[in-house]
Amino acid sequence: MAKITVRIQREAFNINEISETMTGSHAPNVGALVTFTGYCRDEEGTLSALELDHYPGMAESEITRISKEATKRFNLDSVTAIHRYGKMAPGEPIVLVSASSRHRRAAFQGAEFIMDFLKSRAPFWKKEHKSNGASGAWVDAKQDDEEALLRWQK
Repeated sequence: MAKITVRIQREAFNINEISETMTGSHAPNVGALVTFTGYCRDEEGTLSALELDHYPGMAESEITRISKEATKRFNLDSVTAIHRYGKMAPGEPIVLVSASSRHRRAAFQGAEFIMDFLKSRAPFWKKEHKSNGASGAWVDAKQDDEEALLRWQK
């Protein structure tokens, strides 16, 4: 049975610590670990911060559901998904998805599957804070995020 860890937190995460807990002597069958980290961009100097909010309980539940689906579909050994909330400056990490498996293809596909569904299905909202001091707007969902899900349909 795959180990799934899902956290929604305000504080930054340590990628090295997460990688170590998913591999090494306590996970001798792991042949691949794929880790994706998403960062706050400055949008060509126009953004001073990105504020993220979530629906507590529902966000964790949906990411867990997505992770369980990925572990079954790609035969993953473990998944760690961490999403931050609060106000983040450009360069700060926002989200981490790590997938481990016996083989690299499964780890790559599993991590990408989770990230694609997390972007479109987990209840998070983003508000931009502009570098010129203007009040930012809440960011609408992107059509290309929805389109990315189509390739996972069987």
